[in-house]
Amino acid sequence: MRLNLSLIISIIVAVGLIAFSFTFYQTLSERSKLNSELEKRTVQIAEEICQGNSAYLTQINHVNVDSFTDSINNKYNLVGLAVYYNNDSIIANNFSLNLMNSSLDYISQSIAADTSLGTFITSDGKSIYQYIKPVNKETISNNVIVFYNDAEYIDNIINRIWMRNFIRWFMQALFVSLITVFIIRWGIFGPINKIVDWVKAARMGNIDQLRKQPPAKFLAPLHKEIVQIAKAMHEAKASAEEEARLRTKAEAVWTPERLKVEMTNLLQNKKLVVVSNREPYMHVHEGKTIKCLVPASGMITAMEPILKACGGLWIASGTGDADKETVDKNGKVQVPPEDPKYTLKRLWLTKEEEDHFYYGFSNEGLWPLCHIAHTRPTFRREDWHFYKKVNEDFAKAVLEETADEEQPFILIQDYHFSLLPELIKKGKPNAKVAIFWHIPWPNPESFGICPWQKEILQGMLGADLIGFHTQYHCNHFLETVNKTLESRVLWDNFSVKMSGQTTFVKPFPISIAFTYKDFNKKPKIKASQLLDELGISAKFMGVGVDRIDYTKGIIEKFQAIERFLEKNPSYIGKFTFVQIGAPSRTLIKSYSDMVSAVETETNRINWRFKSKGWKAILLLKRHHSHEEIEPFYAVADFCLVNSLHDGMNLVAKEYVASRNENDGVLILSRFAGASQELQGAIVVNPYDIEKSADAIKLALEMTDQEQNLRMKQMRQIIVENNIYSWAAALLRTMVTIHN
Repeated sequence: MRLNLSLIISIIVAVGLIAFSFTFYQTLSERSKLNSELEKRTVQIAEEICQGNSAYLTQINHVNVDSFTDSINNKYNLVGLAVYYNNDSIIANNFSLNLMNSSLDYISQSIAADTSLGTFITSDGKSIYQYIKPVNKETISNNVIVFYNDAEYIDNIINRIWMRNFIRWFMQALFVSLITVFIIRWGIFGPINKIVDWVKAARMGNIDQLRKQPPAKFLAPLHKEIVQIAKAMHEAKASAEEEARLRTKAEAVWTPERLKVEMTNLLQNKKLVVVSNREPYMHVHEGKTIKCLVPASGMITAMEPILKACGGLWIASGTGDADKETVDKNGKVQVPPEDPKYTLKRLWLTKEEEDHFYYGFSNEGLWPLCHIAHTRPTFRREDWHFYKKVNEDFAKAVLEETADEEQPFILIQDYHFSLLPELIKKGKPNAKVAIFWHIPWPNPESFGICPWQKEILQGMLGADLIGFHTQYHCNHFLETVNKTLESRVLWDNFSVKMSGQTTFVKPFPISIAFTYKDFNKKPKIKASQLLDELGISAKFMGVGVDRIDYTKGIIEKFQAIERFLEKNPSYIGKFTFVQIGAPSRTLIKSYSDMVSAVETETNRINWRFKSKGWKAILLLKRHHSHEEIEPFYAVADFCLVNSLHDGMNLVAKEYVASRNENDGVLILSRFAGASQELQGAIVVNPYDIEKSADAIKLALEMTDQEQNLRMKQMRQIIVENNIYSWAAALLRTMVTIHN
């Protein structure tokens, strides 16, 4: 209340000062205007009388002065008139005589200067304008006629202006005060109270409260900063607690903080450069604004936590339609946008390069070649030409960025850049170069299909270290090298010697950013509630998260669900499978056909088991952020990963990491690398539809005790072998290699 009163008084005083200043200026202007008009009118009267009645002036005497002045006053609305001959001879009416004492000095000045003189005088508290007009003619000399005009109306007008403006000012000040108080109380104090709640939530670590939208748009930037500060505080607190717990139990679990210390010791101030085709952040236009997105990619899921923890440079292709608008002159931008940790450098591919390098050789050639999923690889000479060119462009960018570094650490990602290790080594022999192959490596006979297998192998063997997800893939690679190139394969330490270069080939099962501090997160809603928001009424829910790719076994997955409902009709209307599918590479016919096939199969099965308010399969066909996927992971009764051939598949690990109640079941394809680590999963052959349908029933009807046992075991494996452990093992191996 005291604040409101002070505010009102302050506003009234402020508005009052402004109103006073404007009114003062207005009255000055108005008075000047009115005075000028009065002076002009009096001069006109004087000129008219003196010219028209000059002869008559000599005949004026004390007897007829009243009739003369009355006629003049009535005609011209004057208050008085006097004719001055000398101090002893003044002809005037009574009103004029009373004013003459005030006029004598002015009359003398007018006669001496022989010029008319107008002045404002006061008589009996009234304002009068007197105009002294010398009359010099043959019969009259050194005489003046004095005209008196009423100026009181000018003061009255000015007073009315002051009064009117005062009332207006007072009402405006009162109105503005009330509106301001209203705005402050409901538009500022309310949001401030919300901010207090946010800060309290930050202190308490209540992330759900922090994610609520601000009550006013103008507070969005502040809300964003508070959320970031709160997250940083919460993560710091959780990290400190985790480190303390690990020290107490003497456990060797890897955390971002531990990795950062390890990387500092390993790198010794040397530059860390990550190279990939896909960028970790892309900027796109959304209406009139630019939005920052994280592309769907297991590689990004794995690699980004490392750069966040340790910093460095990430070089990638710019693919967002607003990417060029958000970088500096060197093509660089600091990321993540809300809390920059490292630098992203974007290179730009032409449309032709993208068609042949990315869609052509990489994804119509190498991808199906390495994934034995019954899709024939296509190899074209033009695609190979652009594949080499883009690899050379990226090599040039890496060498430019590390020009001042004698021994940088270069970590190359995936099959898009198989030629890059050799190109970098030629330009910077002392660089430590590793390439991690995120997809499977086929047997030598399968890889022999590629017309440029020797060039690819030689390019990769330019690296000091080649990493795969499993030892099985390492063995296939070494067998391929042994049968293709003149080299020496050392099976005792899994290395290749060729042209004076030694390359080690080792398994590094990639993982996700999962530590003990993540164990305390709780699911927000139940499966039935989440489905209800999507317009589905069901009690049980399964989830699948995949890019729509022919290697992911989505069609086989849907057929298993169909068979499950056939064999278990009691679940019809009670169970829904949610498939989150991100379309990708749709310019390639096999991918666009896959999208159509997935949609067709979804519609067929849903039509077969048609029921009001329920669907057997809910296909969410768009890119979803990790934040959007998380609720589905957290509440689904099971997650079905049905890859026909996969390097690791991090979806399986993400689902397990989300099960903080140690419930839920993972159904995992035997052809995914994750199946070798996650022994607590129900492992299936995705081509065996009957067994896959039985696995779904087993998952839905598994006892809580068994779910708990399996999930605890899998979560412990992921914690102990998280992405920080992966990065440390990879970098440690790179450091120990001496060529």
